[in-house]
Amino acid sequence: MTFTIVTVLHDSAPELPRLLASIDAQPRPRPQIVAVDSGSSDDGPRLARDAGAEIVVMDGNPGFGAASNAGVARARHSVTVLLNPDCELLDAGLAELVARAEEREALVVPRLLNADGSPQRSAHPLPGRPAALVRAVLPTRSLPEPHRARRTRGVGWAIAACMAGRTEMLRRLGPFDPTAFLFYEDLDLCLRARVAGVPTLLHPEVRVRHLGGRSTTRAFGGEAFALRAQRRREVIGARLGKRALRIDDTAQGLTFALRAAVGRERERNVAALRALRDVRRVSPTADSP
Repeated sequence: MTFTIVTVLHDSAPELPRLLASIDAQPRPRPQIVAVDSGSSDDGPRLARDAGAEIVVMDGNPGFGAASNAGVARARHSVTVLLNPDCELLDAGLAELVARAEEREALVVPRLLNADGSPQRSAHPLPGRPAALVRAVLPTRSLPEPHRARRTRGVGWAIAACMAGRTEMLRRLGPFDPTAFLFYEDLDLCLRARVAGVPTLLHPEVRVRHLGGRSTTRAFGGEAFALRAQRRREVIGARLGKRALRIDDTAQGLTFALRAAVGRERERNVAALRALRDVRRVSPTADSP
C-alpha cells in the first residue's frame, strides 16, 4: 500500500542521504515524501527535492512540532509515518509497520537501534508511577524494560523518530503541540493519545537505525540538559499531575546520581542531575490537569 513519510529538516544534510537512499530501496510503490524545511542553512532541502520529496518551507524555525504538523497536513494517504532525517531503514519492515497502523487506531513504532546495532532505549513505561523508583535503583538488565520486548506490546510512550499512524487520527491529535519548540513532543503526544483511547504499540520485529540528536547537538553546541529537563517536567506536570511529577523528578534524579556514582557516563549524568536540580528550583511544581 502507498503511504506518506513526513521528515523535518533542520541542518540535516549530513544524515539525510542515508535516509533517502534507504527509502529509495523500499519495495514499490514509492511513498509520498514530505520534507519540511524548518530553518535549514545547508543543502538538506535541495537533497530532499532532488530525491523526489515535496518541500514545505516554514517561516523561520517554529520548532519540531509545528513543522511536523505542517507535513502531516500535506499527506495524501491514509497512513503517515513520522521519520527523522537521522534514521535509516534497514529492510522492508516499514511496510509492515504501515500495515499495522492501517489495522487500528494506534501510534505504532518499531525497535530503534543505535549505530552499533544495540537496542536504543526508545520505548518507555508510563512515567510518574511508583515502579519508576524501583527501575531507578535496580540494574536495568534485571527488569523487563519495554525497549527490549520480543513481541508486540503496548508502552507508556515512545520516541517519535519513527512513528506510524492513520493520517486522520494524527491530524485529530495534532499530532504535536505546535507551541512546544523542542523536546518531549513525543511524550506529550503519547500521553494525550492515551487519554483519547489511542495506545502506543511497539513492534520489535521492525528495526530502524536511529543516530539520534545530531541536529540538536549541532544547534546547541552539545546536549541541552536544562531545556530537556524543563520540557519533561512541563509535559508530565500538565498531563499526569503533580504527584506523577514528584515521582518522576525523584526517579530521574536517582537514575542520574547512581549512574554517575558508578562511573557510567559520569560527566553527562552529573550535568543532567545539575540541570534537573536547577530547573526544580525555578519551578518546584507544575500545573496539574
